[in-house]
Amino acid sequence: MSPAPTSPASSRTTRLLVLLAAVLLLGAVGTYSVLHAAGRAARVNQQQAGGPPVATGSVTLAHAAGGPQLVFRSMAFGPHRDELSTVPVDHPDAVRTASGVKCLRFHAAAGTGICLRADHGAVQDTYHAVVLDAGLHELKSFPLSGIPTRSRVSPSGHLAAWTVFVSGDSYGGTNFSTRTSIVDTRNWRLEDNLETFTVLKDGQRVQSQDVNVWGVTFADDNAFYATVATGGQTYLVHGDLAARTLTTMHQNVECPSLSPDGTRIAYKHRVPGATNDVPWQLYVLDLRTGVETPTAEQRSVDDQAIWSDDSTLVYSLPGDNGSDLWTVPADGSGSPRELIGDALAPAFLG
Repeated sequence: MSPAPTSPASSRTTRLLVLLAAVLLLGAVGTYSVLHAAGRAARVNQQQAGGPPVATGSVTLAHAAGGPQLVFRSMAFGPHRDELSTVPVDHPDAVRTASGVKCLRFHAAAGTGICLRADHGAVQDTYHAVVLDAGLHELKSFPLSGIPTRSRVSPSGHLAAWTVFVSGDSYGGTNFSTRTSIVDTRNWRLEDNLETFTVLKDGQRVQSQDVNVWGVTFADDNAFYATVATGGQTYLVHGDLAARTLTTMHQNVECPSLSPDGTRIAYKHRVPGATNDVPWQLYVLDLRTGVETPTAEQRSVDDQAIWSDDSTLVYSLPGDNGSDLWTVPADGSGSPRELIGDALAPAFLG
C-alpha cells in the first residue's frame, strides 16, 4: 500500500521545525564557545607576542603557602603590563599571578611593600610613593617630586626608602639631580630629603651645594647605606637615621645593595674611560676587608641589584619588552644567566 501523501502545509511545518532546531543548536554551541573562551581568558591570559602566560589572582607579601615567592613588576605586553606579579622562586617560568596593582618601582620585606606609581593625568603624569600592606592594600601615599628610580624596604618592614630624578632621567651623565626619602611605617615620620643630613668625609663636614643622594639599602631600622655624589665623585656612605649623618666609606660606588648577612655590598662600579652609554660593571665590596670583586657580568648594569640569597645577585638588563632579570654569583665565579624575562624590580619573599 502506498503511503499517504504529505500535504504542503505539513511539509512546510516540518521544515520550519528542523530549521528552528538547527538555529537553537548553533546558538547553544556559540554561547558555549564564547563562555568557554572567556573563562579560559579569565584563568590564563596568554600575553602578546608569545609572552609568558598570566593568571589574575591574589598576590601576598606575607609568607605564601606555596613556599618562597618572587614578586616583580611584569613588563610583558598585554593587559597585565606593569602589574605586580608573582611566581615561585624555584619555578620562575611558571604561570604568573597578576595582582592588578601597577608600579614603576617596587620592593618589599616582612609584609610591607613600597610601590612607586604613576598617575596619568590629562595634562601630565604625577607620581606617588605608596606604602602597601601584605595584601597590597594602600596604607599611605606620598607625592613625589620627580620620576621614580629606586626603592627599598628595611628587613623588618618598618622603613621604606625611595629615590626620584628631580631633573634628568639617567645616572649615565652628570646633568641630573635626585631626591631620596625615608619613611617610618610605624608612625609615618618622613625624612623627605636626605641631602639635609650632615655629610662627613675624612671626619670633616662636606660644605657643598652639589650633593646628591640615591640608592638606599637598609641594614636595620637605623643604619643604612647609600650613594653620595659630590665634587664629581661618588661614595658609598653609611647612614645613621637618628643622628642624621652620612659618612663616606668607599669611592666609586653607586646603587649599593647590602647582602642578607650584612657583610658585603653589591654595587655599580664606574669603569674608568667608559662612555656614558655603558659606564658600569657589577662589583661586590667586602665591608670587613675592603676588597672589591668584579662579578662575571661584563655588560653594563644600570640597576640596584638585589640578593636572592647570600651568594647570588639578581639585576635587570634591557630586554625586548623593556627589562629582563638576570642572575650571577656574587664571588666572581660562574657566568650570568637569565632568571626571568619581561620583569623588573624584584623582591624575594618567604
